[in-house]
Amino acid sequence: MSTEAQRRRVALVGTGHRGSGTWGRQLLRDCGERVELVGLADSNRRRLAVAQRYIGTNAPAYTDVREMLLATKPDTAIITSRDDTHAGYIVAALEAGIDVVTEKPMAITAQACRRILDAERRTGRRVDVAFNYRLAPTSRKLKELLVSAVIGEVTSVDFHWYLDIEHGADYFRRWHAYKARSGGLFVHKATHHFDLLNWFLASEPREVFARGALVHYGKAGPFRGTRCRTCEHAGACDYYFDLAADPRLEALYEGPSEEDGYYRDGCVFREDIDIYDTMTAAIVYENGVQVSYSLNAFMPIEGYQLAFNGQRGRIEVRQFERQAWPMPAHDEIVVARNFGPAERIQVPHGTGGHFGGDPALHALLFDPDAPDPLGQRASARAGAVSVVCGVAARMSAESGRPVAVAPLLEGD
Repeated sequence: MSTEAQRRRVALVGTGHRGSGTWGRQLLRDCGERVELVGLADSNRRRLAVAQRYIGTNAPAYTDVREMLLATKPDTAIITSRDDTHAGYIVAALEAGIDVVTEKPMAITAQACRRILDAERRTGRRVDVAFNYRLAPTSRKLKELLVSAVIGEVTSVDFHWYLDIEHGADYFRRWHAYKARSGGLFVHKATHHFDLLNWFLASEPREVFARGALVHYGKAGPFRGTRCRTCEHAGACDYYFDLAADPRLEALYEGPSEEDGYYRDGCVFREDIDIYDTMTAAIVYENGVQVSYSLNAFMPIEGYQLAFNGQRGRIEVRQFERQAWPMPAHDEIVVARNFGPAERIQVPHGTGGHFGGDPALHALLFDPDAPDPLGQRASARAGAVSVVCGVAARMSAESGRPVAVAPLLEGD
């Protein structure tokens, strides 16, 4: 069989920053010998043209996803569009006989998750969810330690994620700031974290009791405008964002905004923002493990603290991607035994996005011979469970009551 015949035909839906980067240019760099990009789709024609140039492809561009799927006949559709559009595109691809790789979250409602799982069963096609954090070197090592039962049976977990004023604020500039488009950070961002917990613990969440508040962005801000570029408070605002300082973002969003009215530098203090920036959740798993979780979106650090408490000890790690002090190019996992010496394990960072998680995910998805002994490849079921955990957390925060997870997934 020729090399050309062995390459998997891939079509990309959504050509924004992550679509044209991680799943366009970088995918071809990492896996060009195994994939062929046969089509691009985006609702914005001008963004499509910018993405074609950036990716370096002559693949045809479409503004209608179904037309592209019919015309290009890909083996795999990669979905990187706005979160609330994922489910419709995923189901359309499955029903066209096409496998899917989707960015997280797989969907933003429990109903949409059920729809995707049903379509996957009906069509016999496969959905993979791009949970790249599973592929980061530190995540792999933590999973290996948990599988080895070095601390015995896990009884509880402390998991705290920090978004800094660069990354956290960016969610409030963009479409993510609206629950109807992203599900809120309990869904859009925490789906990563809930998936890691589900994978680490080899279980599914039973019940969630959560709190959430908008205390820093949105109406809580000192002043507001429409967008940074035209804001009269630009000189006084700590969150002023100069889109023109990043030529790639400027090209992908500023010119195309004339076509669809979407501004990449929206004011983080817009009064209609309706998602939380401060969140906590207590989660109980089917296997009895109790989890204390938090997510904060305006911190001076970017990263997380994670600890597993077991019958015979504790595993803990702190991983920061950005901070105001120097950090080594490795993470340190501490294994502390109740009776016996503690062990410090250094895990070097990998190269590429998410400490090597992005290129490792590319290889796992598109190398037919890639081994997966730890189950790092995430299914549609994994995508659905992580989403409904976030939906349950948001429902709990809104109602002040605990919410059971399984009925959401089952449609009760």
